[in-house]
Amino acid sequence: MSGTGAAGGAVSTKAGELSGMSAVDLVAGYRDGSLSPVEVVQDGLALIEDADSTLHAMERLYPDRALAAARASEQRYRNGAPISPVDGVPATIKENQQVLGDPNQWGSAAVDPVAAQQNSPLVDKLLAAGVPILGRTVMPELGMLSSGLSTLHPMAVNAQNAAWNPGGSTAGGGAAATAGYAPFNFGSDIGGSVRLPASWNGCAGFKPTFGRIPVDPPYFGRHIGPLGRHVADLSLVMTSCTGPDYRDPYSLPAQDLPWTTAAPFDPKGARIGLVLDVGDGAEVDPEVRAAVVAAAGIFEAAGAVVEEIGPYLEPGEINLIDLFWRIGHWNDYRKMDPERRKLMLPFISEWCRAGAGIDGPQAVHSADEQLRMARRTIAVTHPYDIILSPVSPGPTYPAEWPMPSNDVHDPMSHIGFCVVYNMSGQPAVSVNCGYTGDGRPIGLQVAAARYQDVQALSAASFYEANRPADAQRPWPRIWEDAAGSSSTPTD
Repeated sequence: MSGTGAAGGAVSTKAGELSGMSAVDLVAGYRDGSLSPVEVVQDGLALIEDADSTLHAMERLYPDRALAAARASEQRYRNGAPISPVDGVPATIKENQQVLGDPNQWGSAAVDPVAAQQNSPLVDKLLAAGVPILGRTVMPELGMLSSGLSTLHPMAVNAQNAAWNPGGSTAGGGAAATAGYAPFNFGSDIGGSVRLPASWNGCAGFKPTFGRIPVDPPYFGRHIGPLGRHVADLSLVMTSCTGPDYRDPYSLPAQDLPWTTAAPFDPKGARIGLVLDVGDGAEVDPEVRAAVVAAAGIFEAAGAVVEEIGPYLEPGEINLIDLFWRIGHWNDYRKMDPERRKLMLPFISEWCRAGAGIDGPQAVHSADEQLRMARRTIAVTHPYDIILSPVSPGPTYPAEWPMPSNDVHDPMSHIGFCVVYNMSGQPAVSVNCGYTGDGRPIGLQVAAARYQDVQALSAASFYEANRPADAQRPWPRIWEDAAGSSSTPTD
């Protein structure tokens, strides 16, 4: 692709050169007239056309709407009147975000394709901020897999290597962010579904404080958050997607936080907790452990006091959370039309059926575990300014596997470092901190106390700026050697 910016100079020779730029740089270019929102959206759509027959990251595209939004944004910049700090910066949204008139099937052919009667709160906020929405990214079956497997669309793959798993349930969002489809790629996260794809694809992902971005349908522990190539971009978009919504009883009041104006994080004298074993779930891979310990050393060398936090979960607590989710999905599963149930991925059908026959005391015990986990997590992390840990015990795995364990009887053993912060509601960021010997990315999780979103992002930004050169590699373009053409649906 080639084109000219608003100032008349050539700005792109390859699809993705513009859409893969940082949002901070795009906005600066919009303001000085050297970049055009229209060309950036065109570039993102061209990249999707080139790459998505390999990645299968997109559920549907909105090219006409995105270009119309970009043209309106371009005019506002010409008039010197952008309507938000992210006006004109393109985004993708996850498949479970309602768009008026479109079906929302949660990645499953078994779900009735009923047209949405309204936009989700996130979509309304992004549109009000002048953000062109390029399309929706895919999610796995019912959002309950850490992979790109779905009966509704082709299997999504990792943007680093098509043989690797992109993670989930924000499978398409992780691949899209790393590939550079857009600076902002929104997902949802109830046990790591933003941070795990960020970790396994090698980009950045942010799960804010519970309620910071409103969710519809609301659910305890479910957060909305952005993925992107740069931590600063995650901070920037938070200026325009927070605040209350009547559809989410957990949504927080509007708060004027210094998302982009806070002083840089100063590690000197900071008390930092380091979690290398949460006490439950899968054992941490030695290469992951080494990368996270090295990352903690960056903070320590800058003057922080790093203290290891010992295991604080009891074995079996993650299984109780999993049981609670299975019970809820079993209730939905048994209400489905039997013929539609046959369309569901067998792994998920078996997972749902494990929620059958659970008696009242067991069900209440599994529900109560959410609060027990939340209280324990808050108690052990309360003394610290920042908490560091792996995002996942291990790196990514074969694309065809539904979960890292590849075992329906042990599906959630990889979520221990993440799910604790869903239950406690604390903000947490994934930022790449290295690679395994065979090139698989490793995510560092940076968490903070509830409501201290800016602190978590600032600390992650500090690490991103100070990580060693071998902790981040050039952004991949694996599709350039792949044959085939995109079959992604459009408007």
